[in-house]
Amino acid sequence: MTAVLVVDDHPVVLRGFRRLMEDAGVETIHEATDIMSAYRIFHRLRPPMVVADLSLQGEGLSGLSLIRRIHTLARETRILAFSMHNDPVIVSRALESGAIGYVFKDVRTAEFLKAFEAVRAGRSYLDHDLAVEIAVLQAGARRSPLADLSNREREILSLLSRGTSYQSIADTLSIKYRTVLNTCSAMRQKLGLRTLADLIRFAVDQENRVR
Repeated sequence: MTAVLVVDDHPVVLRGFRRLMEDAGVETIHEATDIMSAYRIFHRLRPPMVVADLSLQGEGLSGLSLIRRIHTLARETRILAFSMHNDPVIVSRALESGAIGYVFKDVRTAEFLKAFEAVRAGRSYLDHDLAVEIAVLQAGARRSPLADLSNREREILSLLSRGTSYQSIADTLSIKYRTVLNTCSAMRQKLGLRTLADLIRFAVDQENRVR
């Protein structure tokens, strides 16, 4: 594998990844500091591997949205997600979106390289303890309130958490205003929430867990 796209909004992190990947023999390293430029670079160059910060936000999108879009465009792409968060629900969402590996930002260099090389070779990678937690979660022993929401519902929930209006959500996601209304109503029923204010409070609480 000769090319990798690295996505992170911190220049210091990008420089660190560049050094590690150069040492690992990667010939071409593309860098992006925001979601839209990352997607444009990927769409144009189609690197076989992407290393993406899960916590990125911008243009009404998130790191999860980027991973999902890349996976939809090119399912053979090997995606390694990284983040400061070890919540198994968040990690599960990254894997469901298309990542095959997940690593924490504060791991030692050797651990990151282990994750990088596994994903580079097309193998999945998760910390053992985290993998056990996810297995338990998926078995139903622990159930997230987000578990019954679709990807579109989660996107709308994320936008609601930032105070985005119904019309702006519709414009951002290129869907009808009525679709936003109906989706929010469906989410309230799934989550057992009575009002829009309750849904927004829930959305803010969930978004804070990702940051």
